[in-house]
Amino acid sequence: MAGRSDRLKADIVLLLVAAVWGGGFVAQRTGSQHVGFFVFGAARYFLGMICLLPFIRQFNIPRRWLPWSILTGAVLFAGSALQQAGIATTTAGNAAFITGLYVVIVPILMSIITRKPASGITWAAAVIAVVGTFMLSSGGTLNTFAFGDILELIGAVMWACHLILVSKLSPKIDLIQFSVLQYLVAGILNMVFGLVFELPTFGNVPQVWTAIAYAGIVSTAIGFTGQVWGQRHAPAADAALILSMEAVFAAIAGFLFLGERFTPFQVTGCVLIFGAMLITQLWPFLRQNIQEPAVDKLKA
Repeated sequence: MAGRSDRLKADIVLLLVAAVWGGGFVAQRTGSQHVGFFVFGAARYFLGMICLLPFIRQFNIPRRWLPWSILTGAVLFAGSALQQAGIATTTAGNAAFITGLYVVIVPILMSIITRKPASGITWAAAVIAVVGTFMLSSGGTLNTFAFGDILELIGAVMWACHLILVSKLSPKIDLIQFSVLQYLVAGILNMVFGLVFELPTFGNVPQVWTAIAYAGIVSTAIGFTGQVWGQRHAPAADAALILSMEAVFAAIAGFLFLGERFTPFQVTGCVLIFGAMLITQLWPFLRQNIQEPAVDKLKA
């Protein structure tokens, strides 16, 4: 019973994380108008790290997990950097849809790593989520594929790898220490690339402090740290499906704060994503209820 309770709490936390990340879409759009993406990334990850530092009394990540934690931070940086680089040469619809493919990439990678195929219901939900993401992000049509789409696809693989790494490490390492380390790595890498490619935009950071504050405190310190906690109790494939709700929350945030509109076709996409998430969460309980009467009948 405790395990089921922990799983429910984890699913709720991951859903809140998706909402937080969806709201971060507005902050990133606002920030990108004044500073380079690497500069914005450096500011948000360093701020997220600073917010968590007061909660650390002693840094003692086990040596065997230290390289993996650093790798997780590097993958976090790579996923966000490739996503932004891809947007420069493709459409937002293409970028959102291809990035959303991590929903099916996660179970594929997990099947390869664990040599255990994902359940049929997981695959069904993943396909429904991909269709929903296509409808929501593209409106039903994708433009001609460009080089940026390749970057987005590689970025989707990076996001899938990040989810798997967090799933592997979160039960073994202190939550706050692990989060601080990955933010530090991502912040340093963003800083290095920002100094090389976006140096003139550093002076514009004060103009977007509110966007950086949201991205650093809410999306990073709270959001990514909440992801780590949630994935302690939720399988990586299920976590990917829940976090795919980010696209829905991003659309809602764009509607509320940026005046963006979406069509009934896109609303249907939102419903499909939400439905896919519900399938994975309700199926274990439905299956148990189906099996229990059968067992009781056999006993009788």
